Amino acid sequence: MKKFIRILLCTVLLSGTMLLSQGCGARGEHEAAPDGTQETASRQGKLDSDTSNGGAEDSDTTNDENSDAASTNHVADDTVDASVGHTSGGTSAEEAKSPGLACPSVNGTLHVDGTQLVDKNGHPVQLRGISTHGLAWFPDYVNEDCFRQLHEEWQANVIRLAMYTAEYGGYCTGGDREALKKLIHDGVSFAERQDMYAVIDWHILSDSNPNTYLEDAKAFFGEMAGKYAESDHVLYEICNEPNGSTSWGEIKAYAEQVIPVIRSHDEDAVILVGTPNWSQYVDQAASDPIASYENIMYTLHFYAATHTDDLRGKLIGAVESGLPVFVSEYGICDASGNGAIDTAQADLWVETLDKYGISYIAWNLSNKEETSAMLKSGCGKTSGFTQEDLSESGKWVYEMLRK
Repeated sequence: MKKFIRILLCTVLLSGTMLLSQGCGARGEHEAAPDGTQETASRQGKLDSDTSNGGAEDSDTTNDENSDAASTNHVADDTVDASVGHTSGGTSAEEAKSPGLACPSVNGTLHVDGTQLVDKNGHPVQLRGISTHGLAWFPDYVNEDCFRQLHEEWQANVIRLAMYTAEYGGYCTGGDREALKKLIHDGVSFAERQDMYAVIDWHILSDSNPNTYLEDAKAFFGEMAGKYAESDHVLYEICNEPNGSTSWGEIKAYAEQVIPVIRSHDEDAVILVGTPNWSQYVDQAASDPIASYENIMYTLHFYAATHTDDLRGKLIGAVESGLPVFVSEYGICDASGNGAIDTAQADLWVETLDKYGISYIAWNLSNKEETSAMLKSGCGKTSGFTQEDLSESGKWVYEMLRK
């Protein structure tokens, strides 16, 4: 009898260990704005002459009229750098990564160690998930059933809540601020209940320079950080995509005024800072990082059919120089959001990001009529998506997240 009990106990303990090793997620089996709105943001179709790959505009704008981003001149295809990102202890990001899907209930509050995002125990973690489109235009996707499906079936462990500051209905340009903040609060709450991390995104775009609405940003992040100071699952993205002639010096000056507002409430939350040229010039941030605060990461955005070896080279160079990078937005199409899809380049990007343990979030969860949308433009569902409901981009992201 005692022998039987010992065998039973061993079996139970082994089963529990196997379940814990699987992490937080359960494996599943298997833009046009609403009528009556105006999409006033211009595609940043001007290609920056300083970049050999064109530095094309980002696809998260909402006006398709200027989507004719010129084809870009790319450097000759090189093999992806074979070196592997390492933690401060000398272990590669791949080797040290916590088993299973990182989630707040297990990994707790995140912080930055060297170039790596790590959990409460210092183990490297990687966030992989999806961004909403503009909350003012696609509010229906902020619902708990949707977040549950993204976490349990898609295996996403982070949701980015994109609140445009300008554009039609923007927070700083006549939008309903209380309604927008409620969507943020609902999204943060749903993410917490579904054991996901949430990024609160101050989505500057047509305003170009984050200093345009500096005082609004300080007030907004003061309110958000005051509310979520004790939360384990909230990250703050303080300027989505500085662009145009906005310099790194201007972005840094903005960040050094907004960060202390957040830190006055929350000493530890991870803060994401955009970089020039639609969050592409991470090399400039690497040359002059923000030194006064900890738990800061710098964003890089890419669209695989436009941004290839040159931008990957900038990313690798920045990370290897010691800059912690977070890809808070990417797409597998071209930078206009409406052009060709390049899965081969997308695969190379993911290979690089995984190699260095860099977190990445796909643009975007909507049924907008653009290539970067996760759902087909005719899909009216806000949860319970089937394979038939997914766009080509959506199918690729779904399979990538579940790999």
